[in-house]
Amino acid sequence: MALHGKLWLTMNGQHLGGPDRMALLASIGRHGSITQAAKAVKMSYKAAWDAVESMNNLAGEPLVERLAGGKGGGGTRLTSRGMRLVEDFRRLERLHGQFVEYLGRQAEARRGPLPLPEDLNLMQTMTMKTSARNQFAGTVTKLVRGAVNDEVTLTVVGGQAIVAIVTHDSANSLGLAPGVAAFALVKASSVIVALGDGAGLSARNRLSGTVARVVTGAVNSDVTIALPGGGTIGATVTRDSEETLALRAGMAVTAVFKASSVILGVAG
Repeated sequence: MALHGKLWLTMNGQHLGGPDRMALLASIGRHGSITQAAKAVKMSYKAAWDAVESMNNLAGEPLVERLAGGKGGGGTRLTSRGMRLVEDFRRLERLHGQFVEYLGRQAEARRGPLPLPEDLNLMQTMTMKTSARNQFAGTVTKLVRGAVNDEVTLTVVGGQAIVAIVTHDSANSLGLAPGVAAFALVKASSVIVALGDGAGLSARNRLSGTVARVVTGAVNSDVTIALPGGGTIGATVTRDSEETLALRAGMAVTAVFKASSVILGVAG
């Protein structure tokens, strides 16, 4: 048996990227096309875009950007921040590999035991991932105590605010207070896509942006909305809704969701 290790980056406790996502970014840099990049790393087109949008949101600035169509037909490229991230990760990965190799040699010299099952279970718990499509890193800017629940405002990428309603116990156990770094999770199925500014809807959260892409399915459609500052939010709508709203890239829309649909978390 041998010792192996894997390096990945986090932002406020959320998974930003590991070898797979960095390989995708590097491939985008080489090919200038997310379609070709996804094929090169054996990833589906949708999975590639989901990964890119998640990284853009968590990084607080775009790592990948679209090129306007023209003679060359447009494309996708890494921003300067994205290129630096790939280069820095490769250097860290080499150092990490040397460190793991050193630990392996030390363990072999000592003939010491490998991790116990209890340790392995703990490691699995610590690396659990969330299924929520939309993940936003930010800072608590406002906390209003209520009779039963608390209202928490989180400022995220682009300066936009997300409001969440949580219980007193949850707010206390998470240590939520102005200035605390936290993250918000919102399922794509909880997001309503409204034309214009979404006036007339009672939901507390309204993030305005433009449609970046629409992937039409047999029953539901996946809509990605580009937000100011480089962030994105995804929504799952019925195919009928997509056709009724005539959703297309470049349209001004608003992502609407209830404060009760937002899950807050902090880095452990």
